[in-house]
Amino acid sequence: MLKQSLQQKLLQKLSPLQIQVIKLLEIPTAQLEQRIKEELEVNPVLEYAGDSQGSNDEYGDEADSVPEQEMEKDELSIDDYIRDDDIPAYKLQSRNYSKDDKHEDIPFSGGTTFHEHLTAQLGLRIMTERQRNIAEYIIGNIDEDGYLRREIEEIVDDLAFSQNVEVEEQEALEVLEVIHDFDPPGVGARDLQECLVLQMERRANEAESARHAYQILKSHFEEFTRKHYDKIAKRLHLDDEQLKDAVDEILKLNPKPGSSYSNPMSKTAQHIIPDFILEVEDGQFQLSLNSRNLPELRVSSTYSEMLSDYQSNKKNQSREQKDAVMFVKQKLDSAKWFIDAIRQRQNTLMTVMEAILAYQKEYFVEGDEMSLRPMILKDIADKTNLDISTISRVSNSKYIQTHFGIFPLKYFFSEGLQTDSGEEVSTREIKKILEECIAAEDKRKPLTDDKLALILKEKSYNIARRTVAKYREQLNIPVARLRKEL
Repeated sequence: MLKQSLQQKLLQKLSPLQIQVIKLLEIPTAQLEQRIKEELEVNPVLEYAGDSQGSNDEYGDEADSVPEQEMEKDELSIDDYIRDDDIPAYKLQSRNYSKDDKHEDIPFSGGTTFHEHLTAQLGLRIMTERQRNIAEYIIGNIDEDGYLRREIEEIVDDLAFSQNVEVEEQEALEVLEVIHDFDPPGVGARDLQECLVLQMERRANEAESARHAYQILKSHFEEFTRKHYDKIAKRLHLDDEQLKDAVDEILKLNPKPGSSYSNPMSKTAQHIIPDFILEVEDGQFQLSLNSRNLPELRVSSTYSEMLSDYQSNKKNQSREQKDAVMFVKQKLDSAKWFIDAIRQRQNTLMTVMEAILAYQKEYFVEGDEMSLRPMILKDIADKTNLDISTISRVSNSKYIQTHFGIFPLKYFFSEGLQTDSGEEVSTREIKKILEECIAAEDKRKPLTDDKLALILKEKSYNIARRTVAKYREQLNIPVARLRKEL
């Protein structure tokens, strides 16, 4: 049985322009150039402002088929898409160069990789062809840090299945011992203890401290990692001076022997491109967007002329020509939305950064971390009349270049606590005091979390011990026992 009903629904829909703005807000400057290139590839109406003509022939087959009745119903007004200036250009590069900008490519030299260095050393050893194949396979399983992360049993199984080579576990271990003698010292180790022991074996005959260090690593490694120095000294019958010399020898070792042989052909370093550039001239802040790599965009004049011809001969147009005009209309809308979205993105970024700059003015003058005020997303949202989600998108993966360094925008956001006098301070200020207290402590008797809490309380920061522990962990500072030194 059919029923008829009436319902009311409240829906929130985003326009294409709003969706474009949201997506563009999330990406940093380093990725915005690539996003513009992608849009230029899919939209023939967009072009670089420096181009004399737009590319349009290759997109002719992409026109959507629109029935003539729908075309007439849409009542396409060409006047909305033709402007007097004919070329609406949008410039992205205005005043975005810094006087300190340098356009230099740093050359890098070629060389042998870490695994090539190990393989080359095989030629210096007297080995059978079978042993050489096993050694090459083991070297191929050594990671960039110089460790053999796989078990010997697994390597033996792989040789049997992949290369049809039956290898005994003892035979593979003998080949591994040969690799342990390669440079750099410690290569092919299966854990940190073995890596350090292999390095210390080569120095065990140099001095008494080296022999003691070898004994500590070989027989008392767990006590060493836990810094139970009193137990080590008692078991090895060492005085404080001998123990200190032995520990100093261990600290000179390299826990990642393969790190010194990084691949010269792979640029693993990640370069940070700031989104904002802040300069101080005559005591005044000069804030600008860093958009030097972004092209100037405009609407192609070829498509503007096409619409003008359609307007003058509207009555004598075929269906194919009307379909082509409808395709151009859709691409024109997309191009306008994209250009407007970029403009709104730039304006929103500047609005948010100017609000942060005004809120943290004292900090940006000198760069003193103690001058940072407590600031959360809601504070900036209230100052700019923007949504908190918008502030979050702007601050995510964005950086600012100042006269005292490059910082992520999230660096300036922190929660606040009240002192005994009622003054509100940033948690970053408390972390700074914690770092200073730990840096100045007596390493023979490092400060515990309870003592740190008492010190902060004396400075009018009344926080609990567990809060001190949380801040210490956020600063990647170990507990007092692990900070102890001889």
